[in-house]
Parts: sequence; C-alpha cells; structure tokens
Amino acid sequence: MPLKAQLEAIIYAAETPITLEQMVPLVKEGLVAEGVSDEAEIKSRVRSSIEELVSEYGSPDHGIEIREVAGGYRMSTKPEQHEVVRVFAKSLKPPIRLSLPALETLAVIAYKQPVTVPEISEIRGVDSSGVIGTLLDRKLITTAGRKQVIGRPILYKTTKEFLMRFGLKDVSELPSMEEFEKLVAESFQGELIPAEGGAESVASQPTETTGSSEPADEIEPQTEKAG
Repeated sequence: MPLKAQLEAIIYAAETPITLEQMVPLVKEGLVAEGVSDEAEIKSRVRSSIEELVSEYGSPDHGIEIREVAGGYRMSTKPEQHEVVRVFAKSLKPPIRLSLPALETLAVIAYKQPVTVPEISEIRGVDSSGVIGTLLDRKLITTAGRKQVIGRPILYKTTKEFLMRFGLKDVSELPSMEEFEKLVAESFQGELIPAEGGAESVASQPTETTGSSEPADEIEPQTEKAG
C-alpha cells in the first residue's frame, strides 16, 4: 500500500490527534522494504506525505480537512460545512455545557495561563473558586504546579482536551480576547455563532445549569470522521 494511503487511513482511524512520531513506526517496515533505512529519511518521507495529504484535503472539493491540532493530526469537517453537519454532530457527541461564570473563568485561564484562582477572581471581579472544580471535571483545565509566593497557590492551565474541543493547534490560535468576549455575548442572545480560526461554536442552551442561576453555555464538539 502506498505510504500516503497508509497515513491517510491512520489519521482517519485515530480517536485523538496522532503525531508524526507516532506514525513513523507504524509505516517504517514498508519503507525499509523499499530500501529506505535511514531514520532521518524515513521521517522526512512521512512528513512530506502528510503535507501532501493536508494540501489535497484543503481543496474545495473536499468537505473534510486534515488539521494539526494539539500537536498531532486529525480529520475534521471544514468550517464552511458547519451548518450542514451541526445537527448531526449534536446527535453524535453530547456537548459540554458550561455556565457563563465557568466559561468566563475558562477564558481567563486560556489567555493568562498559568494562573491562580485569586488572580482569576481579581480579573473577573468575583470569586471564581466555585467553578474550578467543574472545569477540572470536564478535563478542560489541569494544575500546573504552585506559584512561588506566600501561600503557594495552585496554578492552572488548559489541557490537550481543551485544544481538541476547540479545534486548536495550540493556544496561539485563540482569537483575541475582544473577539472571544463578543462570541460569548452573542451566544447568550440565543444565536449559534460559527467559530473562526478552527475554534468551536458556542451557543446558549438554558436547559442546564452548573451551580449558577445563569443560563448554561453549550460548546459543540468539532465533527470528526473516525473509524
């Protein structure tokens, strides 16, 4: 089987973003059989084939794309196909519902990480300790050690799950804080906003609360094609 076809199948079947380093051992035997034994050359061939796949799936003829997300590669629907697959995606994977305070707290952590609860509370103007547990339970944030100040408060940062949920390669792809705030404000008017730059869609769904009297936010997962 051609190298590119093997890599395409691997990326398609992977449940989570798969890295170049993970793919190399999976296709190495076939390359060695073709006479390619140098480790650097094998890695270069694999990288080149992945880049070709990314370019091919970038064509308007395809409704899905191969994107670099959270350090690895995965297949997902293209942003312009959002409306076509939105309802279908909601039926496949339950969305993460977050209250507005939790979403605001997550935003502060994403943009200011690593950050402590007192620092988050100072930025938001209210106590934020109550929603940290929710974000930890949803695996959207994790601890990042302790700050070397009096009391040594715990530091928090976003996780790989956060990047996967929002379809981001890394936190550098986050929209500006102003854009994010606008997205949240519009979502609470009940309008579904297609995200830009790979970020996920956020919509108001007042069907669930998470320790708050405010309406819950719904973060829709990006639709992947997985085997």
